[in-house]
Amino acid sequence: MQETADCFLKLVAIMDELREKCPWDKKQTIHSLRPMTIEELYELTDAITNNDWQDIKEELGDVLLHILFYSKIGSEEKQFELKDVIESISQKLIKRHPHIYGDVTVENEEDVKKNWEKIKLIEGKKSVLSGVPVSLPAMIKATRIQEKAKQVGFEWDNAADVWKKVEEEMRELQEAIYLKNQQHIEEEFGDVLFSLINYARFLNIDAEGVLEKTNRKFISRFQEMENIASDSGKMLTDLTLGEMDAIWNQVKNLNK
Repeated sequence: MQETADCFLKLVAIMDELREKCPWDKKQTIHSLRPMTIEELYELTDAITNNDWQDIKEELGDVLLHILFYSKIGSEEKQFELKDVIESISQKLIKRHPHIYGDVTVENEEDVKKNWEKIKLIEGKKSVLSGVPVSLPAMIKATRIQEKAKQVGFEWDNAADVWKKVEEEMRELQEAIYLKNQQHIEEEFGDVLFSLINYARFLNIDAEGVLEKTNRKFISRFQEMENIASDSGKMLTDLTLGEMDAIWNQVKNLNK
């Protein structure tokens, strides 16, 4: 523990020194750091998706550096100190885990989540959904919205009922397509996606994560298809759809 504390304090000292002496670090503001922080978080999620522990370790370091950077600027602006950031999250964790630090009894993780949402409302949150960041990617946001609604009991009983809802939304989409009402089509398509994400939750699937894996699988297979065409002296634009489909199936069979 002491070794970890020493390493942390060393990093804090490095951040202080860079902020004082490095022209680039001195120039940064919370607003200039924002896009870089987003990039670092995406790099971390990429490492997690790849199950690359070495990369995860490095990307976590980058994220930690950004936390210290914001804290340093907050101190300079006389808004808060690093110790305030640490104490704030410590107190939050203690307060929102009364089954550990209080006398509340829970049966399972769902009880923990429900208590968490109740405590947030007591703390002054106006809505169970108010904690969902506006700027989250739409698919992740949909999942978080559904998870939070679940904590107050607004939830389907089982996966079969959710799938019936998916089928209902798909029928409504087909009706909108038949009527050629573009606005209605877009609304119903959104409902289909939302209900499918809900179904993914009931299957214990991370919708965002599995879609990214599918994206990467498609990219890999498509690029392999390009290579096969190139080996025969052609480009994909030289092939018919039927020829490309045949190569695609060849690639799929090779990767099974």
